[in-house]
Amino acid sequence: MDVTPLTEWPARVTAGLETGALAPYLGPGLLALCPGATPPADPAALAAVLTAKVSVPGKIRHRLTAAAQFIENFKHRQTLAKAMDEAFATAPAPSALQRWIASLPVPLIVDTWYDDALRQALAAARSDWAEVQGLSQSEHFGTWCGWYDASGRPSAEPLAAATLLYKPWGGHAPAHNYLVSDSDFVEVLTEIDIQTPIPALVQQRRATLGFVFLGCRFNDQLPRAFARQILKRSAGPHYAVLPETPTRMEERFLAEQGITRIALPLAEAAAALCGPALAAA
Repeated sequence: MDVTPLTEWPARVTAGLETGALAPYLGPGLLALCPGATPPADPAALAAVLTAKVSVPGKIRHRLTAAAQFIENFKHRQTLAKAMDEAFATAPAPSALQRWIASLPVPLIVDTWYDDALRQALAAARSDWAEVQGLSQSEHFGTWCGWYDASGRPSAEPLAAATLLYKPWGGHAPAHNYLVSDSDFVEVLTEIDIQTPIPALVQQRRATLGFVFLGCRFNDQLPRAFARQILKRSAGPHYAVLPETPTRMEERFLAEQGITRIALPLAEAAAALCGPALAAA
């Protein structure tokens, strides 16, 4: 297939997001657009924060999931959870792009980082949304996800709100759910091929959607594995804002999933989506 990257913003992507035919799929890179102080904005930065609090062997200090597993094994899960809470205690002000995304009539938003910025943008803009987060099996054995209404109250039942925020790796708010250690991800990846950890409502809604990846990289097995399974049986088309030269594995993944690369900086994509003045606000 043709994998020539786009070097100008495609109007069809804006139109697809504005009509709800395309769904935002967000990664940690989005924090770069938030004003002021932000929590760790990539796995390496988060690993550095966690290992600054707990001594971890040098060979795994820079590997987030392995470092988190060491802390969980030798200092207890509560120590790991507390360190994650402290790492994401700073509530970043939502960027203009996040505020714009929060206003969209999209049935599904996927957010694959632990910060609270997007949910804050949603809470400020509207009340017709709900959230579902992935749960660690070490803390919630047998339950794959937790549901929360727009005020953060837990629900025992799925919530079919107009917009569903799906955080497959959990999040700081409202309930401090984190998939971060090796064992957390092994449990999920063991079942994800048959879609068990992915909420049925997410599976239902993706069937009519394409996805737009913003702030995501695919240069590690974990984000590729989750994206591959979340995109499964979705309608497409898919796009990824990826200004950096892709690695060999990223190129392979984009081609395999039929994702069109938009080779523009995230700030330029934000300006194209919500206007230069708003994007700079």
